[in-house]
Amino acid sequence: MKKLILLLALGFSFAGCSSVKSSKDANTVSLTGKIEKIGMTTYQYGTHTIQSDQKTYALRSSSLDLNNFENKEVQITGTKVPGYPVENGPELIEVSSVKVK
Repeated sequence: MKKLILLLALGFSFAGCSSVKSSKDANTVSLTGKIEKIGMTTYQYGTHTIQSDQKTYALRSSSLDLNNFENKEVQITGTKVPGYPVENGPELIEVSSVKVK
């Protein structure tokens, strides 16, 4: 009986552990490239863009002034904004940190 209780306790302990990333971690991205000001676009979101790995991303930040990093090679960290891309535009990233290379 004690072994059964011990096995149940261990089973519940392992069941409570999870190696799956939370949805917040799954949306975290790190990109390297040159930040550029958005010009005329067919999509209407973001203030800047970055091209990383042959893909363009729209950027915005509520905590940083991305104008300070225009035309500089940087590494950014941020999160994908839910609901984007729209109208065949790029993914939108909410930038939380920028490191100049």
